[in-house]
Amino acid sequence: MADQGPEKMRQRAGLVEHPFGTLKRWFGWDHFLVRGFKKVCGEMSLMVLGYNLIRVVNRLGVGAFQESCARRTQVRNRQAPVQLAA
Repeated sequence: MADQGPEKMRQRAGLVEHPFGTLKRWFGWDHFLVRGFKKVCGEMSLMVLGYNLIRVVNRLGVGAFQESCARRTQVRNRQAPVQLAA
């Protein structure tokens, strides 16, 4: 850790801290709004999903994102329905 610690922290700051900082700024985040591990995981998952969708739309553009979603829906609708066991 003494040898690689500072470099690993710089790498972490570049990769991980940006999304969390962005989420905190967007939501005015001081704390989670729910209690309990499962609920906190759900809240965090929703925030990360929103963050990732915004990044995709910013990268592709709204039109390309809509086309991609439409293509995926068409492919999914052409597949045979899955039979669930009772």
